[in-house]
Amino acid sequence: MRQVNTHEAKTNLSALLEKTRGGESFVIAKAGKPVALVSPYVETPDARSPRRTGFLKGAFTVPEDFDTAMQNEIAAMFEGE
Repeated sequence: MRQVNTHEAKTNLSALLEKTRGGESFVIAKAGKPVALVSPYVETPDARSPRRTGFLKGAFTVPEDFDTAMQNEIAAMFEGE
């Protein structure tokens, strides 16, 4: 993988990005030590479509006693009964 120093990256950023669009990755280094990896962006299906809220509406119901269900059993577990 190609490594470029910060000066070269600043000077040739447009050309480096064009190579990245073509599939190449490169490392930007400062004083010879790697600092950042630049690689092609791959769009995922989640990035393209927004999240849909409410799409499970009507698929299930929440019991009326949901917030108090099994409270005695849970309390017994904590209290050691």
